[in-house]
Amino acid sequence: MKIFKKTAVLLLKYLNFGSAIAVRLTKLTGKSKVPVHPKHFLNLYPWYSKYLDKKDVILDLGCGNGQASLKVAKIVRKVFAVDIDRNLLKIAQIEANYRRLKNIKLDIANLEKPLKFKDNYFDKVIFLDVLEHLKERAQILCEIKRVVKNGGLMFLGAPNNNTSWKKLQRSVGLCSYSDSDHKVEFSEQSIKKLLASHNFKIIHFGYGKYDTPLRGVFDIIGGFSLKFYKKISDWRQSKAIKNPKEASGFEIVAQNIK
Repeated sequence: MKIFKKTAVLLLKYLNFGSAIAVRLTKLTGKSKVPVHPKHFLNLYPWYSKYLDKKDVILDLGCGNGQASLKVAKIVRKVFAVDIDRNLLKIAQIEANYRRLKNIKLDIANLEKPLKFKDNYFDKVIFLDVLEHLKERAQILCEIKRVVKNGGLMFLGAPNNNTSWKKLQRSVGLCSYSDSDHKVEFSEQSIKKLLASHNFKIIHFGYGKYDTPLRGVFDIIGGFSLKFYKKISDWRQSKAIKNPKEASGFEIVAQNIK
């Protein structure tokens, strides 16, 4: 029975590869000129947009193909976006050019090393789904404190490691990380403790969507139909609101206190 259970859980885990397929489907089905995850089409503005100001200078750390930067650039004065992947930066530049956005500066950067920016330069920093990929987590948080002004904000997205689906994976001896490149995932308590240890004051603590092994399947649906994907996304959000412990991740606004 144990072998059967582990095999069944492993097969469910493989469904997560559907997310990578969905990224390609959005381009193949004409939804985007470049490969983009369907989740980026659901909302015109990000969940933290109410904290943004038109005078802000923003840093987007680990920007990937630039989806957050592209949305934020419509609101703020300037966006500096960095990533270690040149190919993703090229995609971001194509999108920025297509949308005629002149206030985005893209550059390559290794977030395991000190940032090449001046002290107290940025008003806010976007740091979504990146912290868990880094080994030098204490260093990057110290660097964020350095380059962000006193009282400035960090918008942090991080994975929740205590959902029922992840606990089930661990119960059969499997790694429960939602990405093979993750170095760590967090409980609500551990992420709060980490931020407090670096003197960040949490002013908003929210939750992502309901965690499920069918996420990859849902993403594939999004690659074909954004209408149905929106309905699924709304259902996952309502499930997470009712039971935050089952949310796939955390959405945090933390204030830099120097």
